[in-house]
Amino acid sequence: PRPPATLGPAGLKSQGNELFKSGQFAEAALRYSAAIAQLEPAGSADDLSILYSNRAACYLKEGNCSGCIQDCNRALELHPFSVKPLLRRAMAHETLEQYGKAYVDYKTVLQIDCRIQLANDSINRITRILMTLDGPRWREKLSPIPAVPTSAHLRAWQPVAETPPSQGGDACGRPQPGVPGGGNEKMFKTLKEEGNQCVKDKNYKDALSKYSECLKINNKECAIYTNRALCYLKLGQFEEAKQDCDRALQMDSGNVKAHYRRALAHKGLKVRRSSFSYVNCSSENGALRMEIQCLFFCSRFQLHCVTQWYVICY
Repeated sequence: PRPPATLGPAGLKSQGNELFKSGQFAEAALRYSAAIAQLEPAGSADDLSILYSNRAACYLKEGNCSGCIQDCNRALELHPFSVKPLLRRAMAHETLEQYGKAYVDYKTVLQIDCRIQLANDSINRITRILMTLDGPRWREKLSPIPAVPTSAHLRAWQPVAETPPSQGGDACGRPQPGVPGGGNEKMFKTLKEEGNQCVKDKNYKDALSKYSECLKINNKECAIYTNRALCYLKLGQFEEAKQDCDRALQMDSGNVKAHYRRALAHKGLKVRRSSFSYVNCSSENGALRMEIQCLFFCSRFQLHCVTQWYVICY
């Protein structure tokens, strides 16, 4: 059915949001299209950008990646360096296996807000793909990554009208990072406990997945990063482990587990000297420093034994 002719842009957008939340993506796209038609060409750039971004989300859900990219391009013309259209365009490029373009978009997002876990996880994944496809000089084949102006960092524009604030998510239904609240808080606790149990069962892949889901709900709890770092270490993904420890230490510079696991990550990456510099030489960390020193002279079996002392999760 066609959208009612009597509704204005705000009403059509509201209807589109409700239809999107109920999974009626094609109908939601029709409402956003009708709102766009009423606002073009002289309407508010911000309002139009939100509508194009919302319609892009509909297209992405329906698998119309080309339409998604086209709408994201228009949204970004109207409002440069908006996070949501950048993320949606990146996901569409990745779905189309245009990994270089996806990488550039995710990197741009992280310049605006380095805390967005979806972009961090995607960068790690796409980096491995590009290294496999293009070899060690894969970066040379990338398009230039745009320099994000200071105003974009300050604005970090998140169009609040895309989803009612009580939903705690974006128009794609994903929880906003760092906003636990309500049912999300309960889900966070459940996922964390399940992840901890997976670690005890030595099921590190499933534990990693649980902790990653936790971070989509709340990316401000240091323990989740150190727990996930442990999983990465166990799976031999030392660069990812180091990055998680770096994030944990940005939140708590004295976190012992983060220091210890980053030292293990550097050992795995064969960067031995730098590992020593990460450990405070104060008396309270003296024993830990000695443990890490021992790591550089022990066998693989001994390393495994020492590591077990630090397996316990928060």
